[in-house]
Amino acid sequence: FYLNLLDWSSTDVIAVGLENSVYIWSACNSKVTKLCEVSENESITSVSWSQRGNHIAVGTSTGEVQLYDAPKLKLLRTMKGHEGRVGSIAWYGYNICSGSRDRNILVRDVRAQDDYFCKFSGHKQEICGLKWSFDENMLASGGNDNKLFIWSLKNQSEITRFSQHNAAVKAIAW
Repeated sequence: FYLNLLDWSSTDVIAVGLENSVYIWSACNSKVTKLCEVSENESITSVSWSQRGNHIAVGTSTGEVQLYDAPKLKLLRTMKGHEGRVGSIAWYGYNICSGSRDRNILVRDVRAQDDYFCKFSGHKQEICGLKWSFDENMLASGGNDNKLFIWSLKNQSEITRFSQHNAAVKAIAW
């Protein structure tokens, strides 16, 4: 329920995480390709395409975010930092945000050597949803704690939070 295992790219390709593999399906030619596979004792917990649709971030049950060049079916890098499964990922430009069962959100620049450059903490339970504002200045995060947070990347801090929900906040849109 808390995982984001399906995402549609801007190039009309769907990515689906199934158990320990990610498959991609092209709407142009109906071709199915296995993108990747993690070890049998791990599982895929989230997938998210970049805006251009050539790169995909894959979250795992071990807290990693793997970055793939989808057309080449090539792993580009693995980023660590979470202590629990990565259930939600959101892109903006060259940056990836990942939300985890460890209750933290990590902001990562795929061009930088460091695994992440910013950490947002405030949720009391697993992060279920992430969405950047259209101007990419604010991040909305939803959690299993029934809260919605709005974060400022510029100030690297919480702007506000909403606590009126009666269930987990997973689906978010601006």
